[in-house]
Amino acid sequence: MSKRVPNKKYTPEFKKLVVETMLKGKLGYSETAERFEIRHKRVQDWERIYLEEGPEGLAIEHRGRGSTGRPKKLPKAVEED
Repeated sequence: MSKRVPNKKYTPEFKKLVVETMLKGKLGYSETAERFEIRHKRVQDWERIYLEEGPEGLAIEHRGRGSTGRPKKLPKAVEED
């Protein structure tokens, strides 16, 4: 069984270190995950954020489900005669 901590919160500096180590060392997700004792899915997510938004994007909380893109339903206005 792994000793990884579920739902652990990582600092933006740590996330940046992980992604940059992977990119500079030309490591795979599994190798990087083993080295830092985290899940490889986290490494994939952090790399995607790093490449799309830059290092600053790792400081933004990306929790919860994303928006479906549909506008919120507004209550119907009551018409007065």
